Amino acid sequence: MILFPAIDLKNGECVRLLYGDMDKATVFNKDPAAQAEAFERQGFTYLHVVDLDGAFAGKPMNASAVDAILARVTMPVQLGGGIRDLHTVEAWLGNGVARVIIGTAAVRDPDFVRAAARRFPGQIAVGIDARDGKVAVEGWAEATTMEAIELGRRFEDAGVAAIIYTDISRDGALKGLNVEATLALADAVAIPVIASGGLASLADVERLLQPDCAKLEGAITGRALYDGRLDPQAALALVRAAEKSLA
Repeated sequence: MILFPAIDLKNGECVRLLYGDMDKATVFNKDPAAQAEAFERQGFTYLHVVDLDGAFAGKPMNASAVDAILARVTMPVQLGGGIRDLHTVEAWLGNGVARVIIGTAAVRDPDFVRAAARRFPGQIAVGIDARDGKVAVEGWAEATTMEAIELGRRFEDAGVAAIIYTDISRDGALKGLNVEATLALADAVAIPVIASGGLASLADVERLLQPDCAKLEGAITGRALYDGRLDPQAALALVRAAEKSLA
């Protein structure tokens, strides 16, 4: 299981939102590249980055911050936020992003996702952000009537590398992951699923290491790392111990 530390970018700074509300942003580091470097030093092996401004604008808005992160770390980076066309996908992958996450466009333009996955195999993920099981788009500001599982199944044969499933009602609130909904999605598709939204403590990491969660690729952690509720060394030690027991 991969534990992905999260860097959310707003106005070039590293922030965390509460329930995805841009007006409820807490700045945790004014230097996102330094934060990325700190995560790498702590032992994390894969970084999750979101351009929050880009998600609302529909185009990259924090490119300089992302470029600085890419220049500072050697671990792979997956990036979401404002990725709505092949040109943007190609540009980010060319700049060194390992995997791009397509969210709003997965709902609005599924053919774009399919085309991107064909052109860049293994480097396209779909972000499914849901509130009460219903998909939300445009930086979570707009609700749809589509079920998360329905959207996931839409890309079953598209060659998508992963699905990042975020429960918006838990994001940034430290309420614990919605394991039940995440596993329901993972059971419905063959695509690897990453849990996101609400990871709060070592208990959540321990839950993710139970046998029924073995099908998940990993989980994203944000606010719990920033405010000290989740000790990175302890969390990563749990993951390594679980991997060793399976070897």
